[in-house]
Amino acid sequence: MDDNEWLQHENHHLVRVGDDAYPDLLAGIAGPPAQLHINGNPELLHLPALAIVGSRNPTSGGARNAFEFARHLGATGFCIVSGLAQGIDAAAHRGALAAGAPTVAFLGHGIDRVYPAANRELAREIARHGALVSEFPLGTAPGRALFPQRNRLISGLSLGTLVVEAARRSGSLITARLAAEQGREVFAIPGSIHNPLSRGCHQLIRQGAKLVEAADDIVAELAPLAGHLLQTIDESTSSGRSPAGREEPDEEYVKLLEAIGHDPVRPDELVGRSGLTIDQVSSMLLILELEGKIEKLSGGRYSILS
Repeated sequence: MDDNEWLQHENHHLVRVGDDAYPDLLAGIAGPPAQLHINGNPELLHLPALAIVGSRNPTSGGARNAFEFARHLGATGFCIVSGLAQGIDAAAHRGALAAGAPTVAFLGHGIDRVYPAANRELAREIARHGALVSEFPLGTAPGRALFPQRNRLISGLSLGTLVVEAARRSGSLITARLAAEQGREVFAIPGSIHNPLSRGCHQLIRQGAKLVEAADDIVAELAPLAGHLLQTIDESTSSGRSPAGREEPDEEYVKLLEAIGHDPVRPDELVGRSGLTIDQVSSMLLILELEGKIEKLSGGRYSILS
């Protein structure tokens, strides 16, 4: 498929450097991409944005932090930016979606691909309610050397980068270093000294990253840069939207919770009980787990929390 054929699809866009639609923050970084393939809403690339990155294999607490920070910060008016990877990236995107907030995923491959395949349904949700973005030609396969290139765009589009969990040698620290070089703010969440995934965050804090314990720490730091586009979390929730960003009750989530019950059940059983697809069930289970409504048990089974 060539660009002309790809552009025939709804919500597919090609934005070139120098176009009015090209985001100013990306135009100002070293080596801005000549063009961006966008599946979704290109206007979101002009909103005040925060990058949230971290480990592909986080602790449950790290994934919960990424989700909750993204949900809170998305509700205040930030566009949440990440890289669609497993772990912290996916939790951040889902947190923004749960708040009804925009989220942008930069890809380390052509925009006509999804990697990892497990995030296919999440990618569809981001395309519907946010934007998938790639600087690489159509058909480009995921490659190890491409992800650091992708990371400079994650940090470059954002006013700041939050690292949730990261080992001492990780792509997240590359993103944080790029953010600092681009003149952006760098934030890190501290953790247990016994957790290897806290060591990268502690290293960043020693190097000058701002230690954060709550999402409001970031809002206070970035609000002057974001200006009038931000709103308070109280304004968001008082507008009739639930804290999770879903109108209450959400029929599909109610249906899934009823299908789970208090007896442990596997995702494939839930597909049969709820009538939802396995991709929908997988995505919704993670959101419900991060919201504290269900728990994951041994053997990949789930049950409602008492």
